[in-house]
Amino acid sequence: MSAPTPSPGPGEALVRVAAAGLCGSDREVYDGGRPAPYVRYPIVPGHEWAGTVAAVGDGVPDALTGRKVVGENFRTCLACDRCRAGETSLCAAAYDETGFTRPGAFADTLVVPARLLHPLPDDADLDAAALLEPAAVAAAAALAARAVPGERIAVLGAGTLGLLVVRFLAAVSPAELIAVDPRRARAEQALAMGATGTRSPGTGPGGFDVVVETAGAPDTAATAAELARRGGRVVLTGLPGSGARGLDPVRLVTDHLTVRGVFGAPSAAWTHAVRAFTTGLLDPAPLITHTFPLERWGEAVALVGSGDPGVGKVLVRPEA
Repeated sequence: MSAPTPSPGPGEALVRVAAAGLCGSDREVYDGGRPAPYVRYPIVPGHEWAGTVAAVGDGVPDALTGRKVVGENFRTCLACDRCRAGETSLCAAAYDETGFTRPGAFADTLVVPARLLHPLPDDADLDAAALLEPAAVAAAAALAARAVPGERIAVLGAGTLGLLVVRFLAAVSPAELIAVDPRRARAEQALAMGATGTRSPGTGPGGFDVVVETAGAPDTAATAAELARRGGRVVLTGLPGSGARGLDPVRLVTDHLTVRGVFGAPSAAWTHAVRAFTTGLLDPAPLITHTFPLERWGEAVALVGSGDPGVGKVLVRPEA
């Protein structure tokens, strides 16, 4: 199916998409399982992307044309108390996000507010840059964890998000950084991202200062709290389906646990992720396992959530 190329309006930029990643949320949109408040059909999905600015609208500097970019997806109001406090992922306005309520990147081009763009160096690898959206979420989780050098840290889940969290947390020089995943090969991939060890769920001691949950499995949120020491910090990023095991409120109180949730990424986390990428601290390219032309995106989305341990990040390229 083809459509005319849109034109950027005032304050907007037209981006020619180079690569777009798929995740479980895209599979939800495809299957019709995403909660109603968080999708608006008909929709062109695609919220993990990188590309080049092809044109700009009125009020946008012409110098942006031709620049490689990534972009934030939350269409925030910038006027509410949360936006003014810098917590843009908690915007009080109605939920509005590229790829879910606005046309996304599974297309040749997309139009976004220019204020949401993050320019990249001219030599940036745009395939790798397409992973900067999950990297921004990982950065938000790492920042929420408030980890300091010498702490013991566990990351539950060694999917794309978990591996990116490991990379950010490795940068704070923990005494121990353990990746927990039943898939041995995926857990061992965390070693290349900076983990000091791996384990399967249900093995080994707890007592971690920081536990970051990224898997979204029915038991992983409860397991994360169980792995934390008294007074420890737990960050939850996975979105389990109905019937998930909840956290024990008695333990939360008696063990003085601090629990934070992360949904999406505020602008500060995006800046953190882009800076890590452009300075060479973060290289997401090894996480890419499959690339398809956009015309075969049905095959690409079928791999996401297939359970195949050999499937990491899947990309589609409009011009492949």
